[in-house]
Amino acid sequence: MKDKIHPKYEKSIVSCSCGNTFETKSTVPEISIDICSVCHPFYTGKQKLVDTAGRVDKFRSRLQKMEELKNSSPKQKATPKKDLSVKKEKKIETIADIKKELEVETIDADVLNNK
Repeated sequence: MKDKIHPKYEKSIVSCSCGNTFETKSTVPEISIDICSVCHPFYTGKQKLVDTAGRVDKFRSRLQKMEELKNSSPKQKATPKKDLSVKKEKKIETIADIKKELEVETIDADVLNNK
């Protein structure tokens, strides 16, 4: 190996977020980790949610709000479909009314032109 190009490989202390600490060798004197073999679900057999930046709590609060809204608001009944035949009849009536108005206007115009 060449001299003075490799970092020193020395003892380092590893500390986990659960409070466990152990010693190993590394180029860094102190290492902090989130999960170790003491608290990892694979080794413990217990389920543990790894919460990064409070995402699990945010999800649970959103889920709780959705359930509260779902339970508090009464279910809306389906609105009955509108009868389209009534609308068609109204359109025909309005067209007939327009024709009547046009006839009256043309009669008035003819009366005025004859005078």
